Amino acid sequence: MEEWIHLNRAEEEINLLSPLTWAYVGDCVYELYIRTNLVNETNLKPHKLHIETIKYVKAKSQAKLLEKIYDELTEEEKNIVRRGRNAESHHLPKNANVQEYKYATAFEALIGYLYLTKKWERLKEILCKK
Repeated sequence: MEEWIHLNRAEEEINLLSPLTWAYVGDCVYELYIRTNLVNETNLKPHKLHIETIKYVKAKSQAKLLEKIYDELTEEEKNIVRRGRNAESHHLPKNANVQEYKYATAFEALIGYLYLTKKWERLKEILCKK
């Protein structure tokens, strides 16, 4: 993927982006990862793929995954998570409580940050813990 997606910002510049921007990218990266895995691992039809995908990408599931991996994160990654969790969003969650939503945003921020900074191996390690 890195051959055809051109990321042209320096890490210092990425550090200055809003954690909600990281989460915006992380949401997409994580959902694409889940969808791709389901297509590779199952023979489900599109509607069933969608239903199965939701189980992983909903806020409650992402919050639980972050809780599961938190102790294995580096201090830098924990800082990214903290910034993502504390980012002020004016969006109210539909299917999660506020705490789950904040932790899901923190998880997405971490995924987005790792993706934007091209830390492919670490991103893969974290995604494979699904």
